[in-house]
Amino acid sequence: MLFRRRKPAGIADKLRSLLWPAKGFSRPFHYFRMRVMRLSASPHAVAAGVAVGIASSWTPFIGLHVIVSVLLSYLVAGDLIAAALATAFGNPLTFPFIWAATWKIGTWILGEGDPTIGHHLDLHHLFSNLGWADLWGPVIEPMLVGAVPPALLSGLIVYGLTFHVVRGFRQRRRLRLAEVARNRPAQAGAGI
Repeated sequence: MLFRRRKPAGIADKLRSLLWPAKGFSRPFHYFRMRVMRLSASPHAVAAGVAVGIASSWTPFIGLHVIVSVLLSYLVAGDLIAAALATAFGNPLTFPFIWAATWKIGTWILGEGDPTIGHHLDLHHLFSNLGWADLWGPVIEPMLVGAVPPALLSGLIVYGLTFHVVRGFRQRRRLRLAEVARNRPAQAGAGI
């Protein structure tokens, strides 16, 4: 087989790879960064797409983040692929923090003094009935309202950072390719 290991992995290697990947935890971030940098859209479109994708991850609508980000990206002339890729910000590791933060911010914005908000919440009872009207007031509305400030803040910060990083990457790449093109005729003439 073409991509098989020469020496099969033992049990210890398999267990270690479950806890710590062979390429490390930074590899997915590096892949994401390079994938975004190599998109062919303008720096504004890439930055707008990434910002909208991260901002849409703050909403409580799980399963709809990609759809929301693509629609919003289309409205702000962002790159649709960058928007879809950036929704990876919302993942099983970050969702508990996102939900807690948005719910806390939402209850604060809607009013902490209200005795029906922020006190004992029987989530088991709410989710066992699965009534949209029952979930709206105590859970979804505060999370939706609370998602707006962090979504705007993270979207603006990420837009600025992504725009400057993509523009700098493309300028360095353009200079590097120009240098290679200048050296190419000299190398071709030396070989004759």
